[in-house]
Amino acid sequence: MRNYTALTAFILQGLTEDPQLQVFLFLFLFITYIFSVTGNLTIITLTLADPHLKTPMYYFLQNFSILEVSFTTFCIPRFLYSMSTGDKTITYSACFIQLFFIDLFGVTEFFLLATMSYDRYVAICKPLHYMTIMNNKVCKTMIICCWMVALMIILPPLSLDFHLEFCDSNVIDHFACDASPILKISCSDTRLLERVVIACAVLTFISTLVCVILSYLYIIRTILKFPSVQQRKKAFSTCSSHMIVVSITYGSCIFIYIKPSAKEEVNINKGVSLLISSVSPMLNPFIYTLRNKQVKQAFNDSLKKSCVPLETVICT
Repeated sequence: MRNYTALTAFILQGLTEDPQLQVFLFLFLFITYIFSVTGNLTIITLTLADPHLKTPMYYFLQNFSILEVSFTTFCIPRFLYSMSTGDKTITYSACFIQLFFIDLFGVTEFFLLATMSYDRYVAICKPLHYMTIMNNKVCKTMIICCWMVALMIILPPLSLDFHLEFCDSNVIDHFACDASPILKISCSDTRLLERVVIACAVLTFISTLVCVILSYLYIIRTILKFPSVQQRKKAFSTCSSHMIVVSITYGSCIFIYIKPSAKEEVNINKGVSLLISSVSPMLNPFIYTLRNKQVKQAFNDSLKKSCVPLETVICT
């Protein structure tokens, strides 16, 4: 396999060779995946169906849930299949398709979180102009921009990935196709590509984090000026869910991407990647529903509506 055109498949090493631990991992990932998809689809359904959730905040939350479902679906089912069948092989094309979509969804998520922080800034700092500034056209444009910017950021390193050569090994030390372990097994000079990957990661991380920090600095400054304690509590509660999700997302990113070289050991990164692709998408719907009265009310109303026909059928 002297050049990349001769390579037809990779082998995903996974997380462990211990059979008992694999059973535990399979059950854990299967349960978290089901909860993640169910929870996020519930958010999507509620924001589409309930008229009280037709505001920009919930429009962004709806798109965030779509990203979460997409991201975890491109990571977890393939790994579950590998553990259940023992087939760790993934074709060259399938590997880079998985890499493309995982990167696209992941980077888009960062820009969407930054957009959601700006939405909260407008809602709290400029409430009288909120519906004018954050109208439907603006919201849709912002969502499209998140996707387009993410696409432009990931294309340069991905285009360089296709020119990698694999001479000695095609075993990827990961449960999914990720840039770092792929670079680790390449016999090409990866220094330029590593710099491009780090530059794109830092650009995404820093630009979105600056937007989030600036938004919340203005939000906190505005909230502290509110005369009533009740007003301050209400304003903080509207931002608390988003702040928790931002903390989880950016905290996880620090462990994975802020490192000097892709050639170093990736065991810790595999564990963090597993949590990002399984636990985080499962927690986010609960964070938003448990800390948001409108979403909880919409959920309760939908349950009542679904129970009424059932009671009618039982009575008849």
